[in-house]
Amino acid sequence: MTLSYRQPGVVLTDRRFTVPLDHSRPGGETIELYAREVVASDKTHQDLPWLLYLQGGPGFGADRSVGRPGWLGRALKEYRVLLLDQRGTGHSTPANRQTLPLRGGPAEQADYLTHFRADSIVRDCETIRAQVTGGAPWTVLGQSFGGFCLTTYLSLAPEGLATAVITGGLPSLDAHADDVYRAAFPRIERKVTAHYARYPQDAERARRIADHLLTHDVVLPNGYRLTVEAFQSLGIVLGTGDGTHRLHYLLENAFVHTPEGFTLSDAFREQAQGMLSYARHPLYALVHEAIYGQDARPTAWSAERVRAEFPQFDAAKALAGDEPLLFTGESIHPWMFDCDPALRPLRETADLLAARTDWTPLYDPARLAANDVPVVAAVYHDDMYVDTAHSLRTARAIRGLRTWITDEFEHDGVRTGGQRVLDRLLALARNEA
Repeated sequence: MTLSYRQPGVVLTDRRFTVPLDHSRPGGETIELYAREVVASDKTHQDLPWLLYLQGGPGFGADRSVGRPGWLGRALKEYRVLLLDQRGTGHSTPANRQTLPLRGGPAEQADYLTHFRADSIVRDCETIRAQVTGGAPWTVLGQSFGGFCLTTYLSLAPEGLATAVITGGLPSLDAHADDVYRAAFPRIERKVTAHYARYPQDAERARRIADHLLTHDVVLPNGYRLTVEAFQSLGIVLGTGDGTHRLHYLLENAFVHTPEGFTLSDAFREQAQGMLSYARHPLYALVHEAIYGQDARPTAWSAERVRAEFPQFDAAKALAGDEPLLFTGESIHPWMFDCDPALRPLRETADLLAARTDWTPLYDPARLAANDVPVVAAVYHDDMYVDTAHSLRTARAIRGLRTWITDEFEHDGVRTGGQRVLDRLLALARNEA
């Protein structure tokens, strides 16, 4: 049963679909997918082409917007839009500490989660496309990890695509997770250096907070253990358009004077908790490195191992000298499963995923080299989350792909630039730009 309702300027319809858990066994176990159909209220009865939106992540449900903001407003001028909660996220058979025990123990949970990568997501899209479009190909907009999925889509089922629009999400076709993080840590350092150049007062504030955490056991209101490594991981926001400002405002009110002396304020603890907790998107932590697995090599907690190659990120060493404390970026570490109560029950499951050696390829270089689908990609200069050099190498490997390389926006340009970004890319896809 479908349910339709209204928001300002749009009509929304809840859609639910049943798909195989393992697409190689179509008669086996099934899971449910949820998607929200969005159409402009003045176009409700028009026969419009479809645009499918694949959210960044992994592990995030589709945008829960109100009305027709940003890119969505531009898309609704000519498309009926489907916002898909990718499997395991949102309302699509969510995978988290509360639901995964239904699978059994850690080994069964890890086996289950191998079906939550880009290849399964693409096959989900192809399974539901016939029900949504009547079999017609659709335009797909992939943001960040959504762009990874779209690159897989071009490899596995290009016949389902009318146009492919990628924003900040052209992956390397062959890089191991180690290669991804060796490229990432220098970018992260540049973002931190730029932050301290903008807000020089934050260098001392960050050192003071880190020093406090090295000598105190701090537990946030939800039970999260705030270690110095966890504090450093707040740098993940530095790759977004407003991230440097958000981090600055967090740091400026970190301490409060109490009868027992200075301590971290309740306001700081509450805000840090919201930024650090994976309660809303645990799948991100569980399969983040698995999205780079494509051969018999385990990911083996890649970010943690590679970080050791960059001693400037060691907080204790920085505080022992006069070097600035470096924040870290988009990386998942085993200690997160000890600190975060939303992840603690899943530590063994995560270890088993990190040890797997049976990952299958996600991309088909030969098929991409013969591509005939119109493909455009926004590549953001010095993107903190997706290496620009990796993206441009992939862009050259996909036949006919047109890039828009810009430093006007950060990685979340489709959110901050909204209509302008999508306008530019659609025009590029139609050879109008």
